[in-house]
Amino acid sequence: MLMGKTVVVTGAASGIGQRTAELAQVMGANVFSVDRNKPDRPVGHFVQADLGSEAGVRALVEALPSGIDALANVAGLSGTPGRAPTIAVNFLGLRALSLGLAPKINQFGSVINVASIAGFGWRTNLDRAKKAVAVEGFPQDVEAYCDDHDIHNETSYPDSKELLLLWTYQAAHLPVFKGRYIRVNAVSPGPVETPILRQFRDVLGDARVNSDIDRVGRPGTANDIAPAILFLASDGARWINGTNLACDGGLEASVMADAMDF
Repeated sequence: MLMGKTVVVTGAASGIGQRTAELAQVMGANVFSVDRNKPDRPVGHFVQADLGSEAGVRALVEALPSGIDALANVAGLSGTPGRAPTIAVNFLGLRALSLGLAPKINQFGSVINVASIAGFGWRTNLDRAKKAVAVEGFPQDVEAYCDDHDIHNETSYPDSKELLLLWTYQAAHLPVFKGRYIRVNAVSPGPVETPILRQFRDVLGDARVNSDIDRVGRPGTANDIAPAILFLASDGARWINGTNLACDGGLEASVMADAMDF
């Protein structure tokens, strides 16, 4: 379902991004892999870029070709670098890249944002999330943006994913996408065995991560998540828009059952 399509994958130097790029290529896609670090074995056409600044995003948009069929926004930080870099990459840069590339995405194309079960609380924090997402563009002072929206170092990762999920739902109906039938969806993994899982333990705590793994029996792997991302990139998902796909072994279902006492 990806044969002959052009797919852009960010965060492609390791983990889920790397596996997504590899699998897309195996499935016949023309892959543009993006990362700030150059991998030992780049997949497809490699473009080095930093999504943590407006200038970096602008340079990437200019470097990528027109005729894109799918943009997989996989790049992300765990929260350990602090709130400003985390929010800049996980939300602000991702949003700026998606909007910047929209004119280069083909009609009936797809944008897939990799969120997280950590963003589950966006409903509880809806007022704050709405105000943060309503700020247009890429703020020049990200620290001030974090101050304005009560984002702290220790919560910056889940905060970034909450904003990302809310924006995904909104973006599906933005004219820049909807006007050309470009679908915008999210995939939310649970704990995944990737190189940055140790960092997630540092941010969220071993107890939280172990509890999440215990709920579903095992951590996920990049091989579990990449097919879900590429399904949303494919024509098989042509009637799926504005959806968050929980790819977490049933973790969200378990959390919801506890929260709703059923």
